[in-house]
Amino acid sequence: MIAFGIMTIRFDSEQSYINDIANLAEPCGIECYRFSPANINPLTLKVKGKKFISQTKSWVDKEFPIPTIIYDRCFYGDDDYSKQCIPIVSWLKNRPDITFLGYGLPNKLELYEVLKSTVLSAYLPPTQAVSSTNIVLNELISKKRIILKPINGSQGNGIYYLKKNNKSFHVKTEKNKNIISRIFPNETKLNKWLQPLINKRPYLMQPYLELSNNDLKPFDIRILLQKGIEGKWGEMGRGVRVGSTGGILSNLSAGGSIVPYLDWATSFLPAKKEYIHQELEYILSNLPPILENAFLPLFEIGIDIGIAKDESIWILDINSKPGRKVILHTQPNVKETLTLAPLLYGKQLSQMDLKERKSYYEKTLSH
Repeated sequence: MIAFGIMTIRFDSEQSYINDIANLAEPCGIECYRFSPANINPLTLKVKGKKFISQTKSWVDKEFPIPTIIYDRCFYGDDDYSKQCIPIVSWLKNRPDITFLGYGLPNKLELYEVLKSTVLSAYLPPTQAVSSTNIVLNELISKKRIILKPINGSQGNGIYYLKKNNKSFHVKTEKNKNIISRIFPNETKLNKWLQPLINKRPYLMQPYLELSNNDLKPFDIRILLQKGIEGKWGEMGRGVRVGSTGGILSNLSAGGSIVPYLDWATSFLPAKKEYIHQELEYILSNLPPILENAFLPLFEIGIDIGIAKDESIWILDINSKPGRKVILHTQPNVKETLTLAPLLYGKQLSQMDLKERKSYYEKTLSH
């Protein structure tokens, strides 16, 4: 049996998805384990985690060697435990005896720096690091409206919309599915709020894009790509996420809803529908090889695409550990396919020796 490890920061993370994978593992000739990187003993190279028992469909506490195939589903926060796990995961990824399904992507700013010199540069919102409050103020004076995003953020957490009025400044964010809005009467007051924010964690800045529909609801298109067992990238599905009226986020964690892509596209004239289709196909065919040539091999990618009111198309976010809610909501029939995918890909990798695996990874870049 192949030892397949699912690695998470906490054991309550993605329980339903991980249980679904474990339930399908045994017929694939796979034993399923789950663990946190912090529970690896560096001296014995053993892990205190959990093993899935197929007969009882339950997880039991177990100490075991580090699985040779690892599915990394770690989502890092700003807490000390997350910070403890990050160097351990880096150490694991550098071990020649361990193979990850996908090796992940760097932060948003590093991604931007790579993609801006490729054929996809026109689809990227201009992006720069926030090194001081002056940079933000100068951009607001110039552009009037901007967006601040954490460089390492996910699920829309910590995103702010800033607008300069005549003398005052309007700041808006979303927390716990509520829109929070504040007015700062002058630059001094805005600075006093902004300085602790950028001191806490690194931010990037982008111009504000009109990415809302006719009902003033922000929306984007989420597309899931995965590798099959032959290493070829394929689209698993797409859907449209729609946020709250007057909000800035379409994320489901911020209270967004989901619309099937084809239903959303029915309102367009044929010419616009074809234009969007061709643009999306261009992005999807070019993005995976660009990413894998610049970084280490990947297994899956979630891509968020925005369409502005002037019909310009933007790559808003790229995630190497995507969720599946949007796809399962719009195409529930693909659930078993999505669940089996990491097991089958992991099995394919496990059946190769290290030299073969390296060659296999190199071949997948051409797909």
